[in-house]
Amino acid sequence: MRIIFYLTSIVLANVITAAFQPLTLSIFIIPMGTLLIGATFILRDLVQNKFGRKKTYGFIGLALILSAIVSFLLGDTMVIVLASAVSFLISETTDTEIYTRLNLPMSWRVFYSGIVGGLLDSAIFVIIGLSPIGANFLSWEAVPAAIIGQVIVKTIIQAIGAYILSRVKSY
Repeated sequence: MRIIFYLTSIVLANVITAAFQPLTLSIFIIPMGTLLIGATFILRDLVQNKFGRKKTYGFIGLALILSAIVSFLLGDTMVIVLASAVSFLISETTDTEIYTRLNLPMSWRVFYSGIVGGLLDSAIFVIIGLSPIGANFLSWEAVPAAIIGQVIVKTIIQAIGAYILSRVKSY
């Protein structure tokens, strides 16, 4: 079930992002799929807990392929598909490696690795995909607000997930 939840959350994040306009809170721009992207890091950690690091990389590869296919089928431009794939690969790999190396309770490993993964995912996707060097959906002035808005939401999701995991005895 962990694998199904992980893969489904990635596909749904693409669908939700394509289906709904981004949420604008003050200066922050937050794609609606960001809520699920924050959860994917937690779900990937749970997959790694059960299946180990080596197999998790296989699931990350499968998720990357599914994400790219869904993004393309939803009509995203190739620059968006590429930005999504690059940000996904780097953020998920970084999250996996940090999670693996931290010698802390699981909830703290989930929280710290997810913060770094979420920051990388947000920054890379916005810069490569949405900025003037990508699809040019955002001006350079809007790029920091888009990154920070996504990081805030992903960090909140990580904190909620870490809190829940700290209360649950079995993963």
